[in-house]
Amino acid sequence: MREEEKKPTSTIRRILKQRWALSAIYIASAAIILAAAFLLQNSFGDSAKDGKEESAETGKNYGEPSVEVNSNLETIKMPVADADKSVIKKQFYDVNADEKAQEDALVFYNNRYEQNKGIDIAMEDGKSFDVKASLSGNVTKVQDDALLGNLVEVEHEDGVVTRYQSVKDIKVAVGDKVKQGQAIATAGKSQINEEAGVHVHFEIRKDNIALNPLDFVDKQASAIQSATEAEADKEETPAVEGSEADKETPAVEGSEADKEETPAVEGSEADKEETPAVEGSEADKEETPAVDETDGSTDLESGTDEEGSVPGEDTTEESDSLKESLNQSN
Repeated sequence: MREEEKKPTSTIRRILKQRWALSAIYIASAAIILAAAFLLQNSFGDSAKDGKEESAETGKNYGEPSVEVNSNLETIKMPVADADKSVIKKQFYDVNADEKAQEDALVFYNNRYEQNKGIDIAMEDGKSFDVKASLSGNVTKVQDDALLGNLVEVEHEDGVVTRYQSVKDIKVAVGDKVKQGQAIATAGKSQINEEAGVHVHFEIRKDNIALNPLDFVDKQASAIQSATEAEADKEETPAVEGSEADKETPAVEGSEADKEETPAVEGSEADKEETPAVEGSEADKEETPAVDETDGSTDLESGTDEEGSVPGEDTTEESDSLKESLNQSN
């Protein structure tokens, strides 16, 4: 048994004692290391290749304008090929315009007047023309409408929408991406504004609020956002709130309080109710020395003075003495 256990060990030792044994071990180790390095290199190469393919796919449409990013930097254009040969048949209804301009911007249909929410554009010669996209965007609505003359709606950034009415031969569909200047339809007629003839009704809306397109033509689309923010700031200025507060000034309340609680009024009422002059006059009437005067008058009528003597008594005695002197003289 001991001899058998010693055989494997002696075999390994015999092999290691050979001259080629160490060389073979080194070569095998080097092969293993190289194989591992090769496998790692291949794995890195595959990942780099995938990254290149992804970047190539990402930059496949490089050079084409991105509708979502670049439309806000575009300059708004009239929806016609040659704006110099176009005319405005009906203007936008502006609430801040004068009365004459507002009357001209009303649309009369079915015995009713409607405010024009856009501008009606036609050619000077009255002929039909291609309707161009004013801005790049996505088509969100295409509608057949005899009253409005059909409708195409294109959506842009920040809630901005352009609408093209009174058109025919529509060349786009819902979901299409259109570039600025791309033909989307042909000008036509509408029942609601027959007097305009062949035209396109063009609108610009921000958050579904109609704006005057002429205020933004030849300006960047970002100007719409700036203008609406400025309008919002005007409507919510603290000065307006202050003026409302001035209408409810505490001075008015104070004046009402003064009217209700003026001590002068209360004092006057108190004087009327508790005037010592009235009581004094009543007391004077009750305790007047007029009664004594009456008694005095009674004494006078009885022929006595205040001391109880009768007036004229002395004169009678004098008259008797005169009579006596006259008799003696005789």
